[in-house]
Amino acid sequence: MTKLIYNKRVTIAGIPAEADEYMLGSRSAVAWLIDRYQVKKDKASGIVNDPNDWADEVGNPRYIVDLIGKVVRVAMETVRIVDGLNSK
Repeated sequence: MTKLIYNKRVTIAGIPAEADEYMLGSRSAVAWLIDRYQVKKDKASGIVNDPNDWADEVGNPRYIVDLIGKVVRVAMETVRIVDGLNSK
């Protein structure tokens, strides 16, 4: 993965492929974030789950974009640390 399209105006580019190596269960941390932070509507109730609502509530429109950067960094650092442990 080298880029992530957040919305029509924001694309996050330059995400190293190694960020996908850090796994949370059966998915990478980045894939988990992408899955969880999408606008979804419950078919039965019609309730909309929009993660952007939290960003609005806390007054930080960059919340999810910043979170993506943080998850990528933690993933990269974790992979680096684990690789270092495995090489010893």
